Amino acid sequence: MFRFGLRLAACFAVLACCALSVPGQNLAPTPPMGWNSWDAYGLTIDEADYRANTTVLAGLKQYGWLYSVIDEGWYMQDPFAKTVEAHKYVWDANGILLPALDRFPSAAGGAGFKPLADWVHAQGLKFGIHIIRGIPRQVVKDNLPIASSSFRAQDAADTTETCPWDEGNYGIRDNAAGQAYYDSMLKLYAGWGLDFIKVDCISDHPYRPTEIRQIAEAIRKTGRPIVLSLSPGPTQLAHAAEVAKYAQMWRISDDHWDVWAPQHKPGGSEFPFGVRDAFDRLAQWAPYFKPGNWPDDDMLPEGSLTPHPGMGQPRQSRLTHDEQRTEFTLWAISRSPLIMGANLTRLDDFTRSLMTNAEVLRMNQTAIESGPGRAPVESGNASTFPERYWYARTGGPHPRTYLAVFNLEDHPTSSNLPWMLFYLPSKAHAVFDVWNQKHIARARALHVDLPPHGCALFRVE
Repeated sequence: MFRFGLRLAACFAVLACCALSVPGQNLAPTPPMGWNSWDAYGLTIDEADYRANTTVLAGLKQYGWLYSVIDEGWYMQDPFAKTVEAHKYVWDANGILLPALDRFPSAAGGAGFKPLADWVHAQGLKFGIHIIRGIPRQVVKDNLPIASSSFRAQDAADTTETCPWDEGNYGIRDNAAGQAYYDSMLKLYAGWGLDFIKVDCISDHPYRPTEIRQIAEAIRKTGRPIVLSLSPGPTQLAHAAEVAKYAQMWRISDDHWDVWAPQHKPGGSEFPFGVRDAFDRLAQWAPYFKPGNWPDDDMLPEGSLTPHPGMGQPRQSRLTHDEQRTEFTLWAISRSPLIMGANLTRLDDFTRSLMTNAEVLRMNQTAIESGPGRAPVESGNASTFPERYWYARTGGPHPRTYLAVFNLEDHPTSSNLPWMLFYLPSKAHAVFDVWNQKHIARARALHVDLPPHGCALFRVE
């Protein structure tokens, strides 16, 4: 099995190298894998911390971890301030946000993120940033000119449309001036060497389809392959075809955090979105996963969420090891993007074991079919069934079938599961336990013992 794992790791290295030269029309042929700063650093990430985390990520690139993304706040001189004005945004003469120099010193002299992106590329990785859609309010107040056009900021701004949780920007109008503003923004960022952009406050509450289209068009005009990720969710199923036309990733839940089954706030809010809720949500979106289009159930808040997480106090993930393995397995078998949120400089052995299980990652990257299993039918001496089942089938010259069993109960479960539950013929099958690395003899049913909130993952032999 050790040699098998090495072969898988070698395959991921090849995939990662190939992905660096993917043309624009083939963006995200597999679910993006990488790291995002939000779960560990919130608004506070700086260049030193980003380089330190990216260095660790580079040591894992042979497993497919590729994107290193700076989340919200990189343009704030004071990320700890309480008001928009006190954050002291930084922008250029045309109202485009720039890195704050006190936090990202390599951006000095008008270089922006280009030196940092060049360094990321030299590690064999891809560079990404987060933005809130729209145009800074102060830029509109000052009515700055829009680059390469006769328009000014007030021509582009939709002052009636602000973000409910971020008052820094106005929306963008669906007009020529609005398109010119996004064109100028993406032209600048593409020149830095941008590979991935996460755009917030655009895919739900509120849904801004005109701005999604404008941003996608601006990316197209740059001629650079840039993955477009939309946030936050829950993106509505009714919008699936529209977002798939323009973006490679879109959030299907509100912000996901390290909780199993949270008590949601009144008024229909699903923040924070828990692991237990993800089973039904991913099942709803299963038909929409395909190369170039990856419904996204958000980052994986595992490991060390320090020093300044985007929600709550600094901590080790509140999920138990069983819950983290369940979360990681569900994201992997459903083909959701795998974006880690941990502080990688404090990577513990357990989190590392999840990130370096080559077979689990291969399943996520090469599955051509995946979805929830059939609802079990009890008969005779009724068996006790865990609540959720998933299967996946990979392609290529050596296709494989994977089965996952999840216990959503607060107590241990013991089950004897019919193979038909996973769309397999009703005969004896042998399987390999992927997480525990052991062979299980051929049998007429799959016997599974699980701890509370635990899971098992099998490869059919």
